[in-house]
Amino acid sequence: MIVIGGEALVDLVPDSSTPDGELGPLHPLLGGGPYNVAIALGRLGVPAAFYAKLSTDQFGDRMLQRLIESEVDTSLVQRGPEPTTLAVVGLEANGSARYSFHTEGTAARFVTDQPLPDGTTALCLGTLGMVLEPGATAYEKVLFREAERGVFIALDPNIRADLIADADAYRARFSSWLPSVGLLKVSDDDAEWLAPGCDVVEAAREWQARGPAAVVLTRGADGLTAVTADGEVTVPGRKVDVADTIGAGDTVQAALLAWLHRNGALSPEKVRALGARQWEQALSFAAAAAAVTVSRPGAEPPWSAELDA
Repeated sequence: MIVIGGEALVDLVPDSSTPDGELGPLHPLLGGGPYNVAIALGRLGVPAAFYAKLSTDQFGDRMLQRLIESEVDTSLVQRGPEPTTLAVVGLEANGSARYSFHTEGTAARFVTDQPLPDGTTALCLGTLGMVLEPGATAYEKVLFREAERGVFIALDPNIRADLIADADAYRARFSSWLPSVGLLKVSDDDAEWLAPGCDVVEAAREWQARGPAAVVLTRGADGLTAVTADGEVTVPGRKVDVADTIGAGDTVQAALLAWLHRNGALSPEKVRALGARQWEQALSFAAAAAAVTVSRPGAEPPWSAELDA
């Protein structure tokens, strides 16, 4: 089983039919980076469990139900009376999203450390889950503990700079995670923020040398690049009419983990043994899955049957 830890939240997304510059209605869509990864893994037919704290408000109830409908194990979900985290989404002309978060006192912050099931093969963390305290410290503790007992660790920092009060402290903390990480996924924007002034591929090479078996860069329309000890493999993005980019990177992370799961490669040693052709297959699968997500509004990852078709 793959356990996904981190926040679930509600994206308040503007009506796409509203003319630019006008304040139109906002539509609530369920999301949050780790939540999207869990939904995508469940829909891709991979045994997955979501480890987070959800509110007992109506949004929390809907989030829990959507997990169940997407065939995600909810036995690790904690509940509490704190409200659901909100993110107000602004969409650029090209469909890319920017976010304004409302996190103070919300349920996502107050997840607590708990043992993971004995059958856990991988743990995926990231986004606000590794920023919002005190939950970030709880997840960090689980990251180090599970890595020590041989669980494969996947990390997507998915930087939300407005919520990081001390950039240098976060970058140092990020560096401390790398020796425990098997797969690191970062966007070009994440890499530029984490390593200001550096070429993103050079930064990925440096991070890979410090721990991860592979670093995957998501590069928008330019596709995906895997950086390993053997070099780089790049595949182009899929051409598709973009509704918005919400959940695209989360779908990539889920699809990569799904591919590794299906190919018996959820360990640092097996990831290091993958050749260029295998990386092309993994990245192409992730690109295809992300193309489906961006073709429809909000974070709506594909079901396995959609990709098979």
